[in-house]
Amino acid sequence: MKANTHPQFYPEAEVKCACGNTFTTGSTLPTIHLELCNKCHPFYTGEARFVDSASRIKDYERKKATAQVYISKKVEKKEEQRKKDNAPKSLREMLGNLS
Repeated sequence: MKANTHPQFYPEAEVKCACGNTFTTGSTLPTIHLELCNKCHPFYTGEARFVDSASRIKDYERKKATAQVYISKKVEKKEEQRKKDNAPKSLREMLGNLS
């Protein structure tokens, strides 16, 4: 077997959360930085709040607004095409059957 293939293990690795909570655990990293822990996660605290660190909600709302504009343009285009398809194609169609 090869020697030195496993990373160094830190039995007293410090974990720091964005809310200020810290605790120790075993890890291959000496310090770990978290955005959420059991003290601030909405599931554990019972609070209904959004945790949006990468502004994903704003991006979703922006994409949704852009899609609505695209969909409305597409609907207008289809309506124009339908009117064009239903228009009379010849003078005979326009005047009707006079014979």
